[in-house]
Amino acid sequence: MSQKSFALRKTNLIICAVAVLLIVVGFVLMAGPGTTFEGGFEPDIFSARRIKVAPIVCLAGFVLMVAGILYPSKEKTEEPEKPGK
Repeated sequence: MSQKSFALRKTNLIICAVAVLLIVVGFVLMAGPGTTFEGGFEPDIFSARRIKVAPIVCLAGFVLMVAGILYPSKEKTEEPEKPGK
């Protein structure tokens, strides 16, 4: 089997996996009961968990995803020598 060259290394993929988990956790934190139901108004929609913590967790996940993609690899690639010099 031949060795394929992937754009992202193992470290990049681990960082991206952690970022996806953070994003999913943020969306789970946003989940909860709706505002309209037969019992009346649900004040839990304005809880700090749903309007402050969850968006910050999601934003951190998206920022970490960008960082995971742009994280430089430790391998040094050798540049081919130019012919004639």
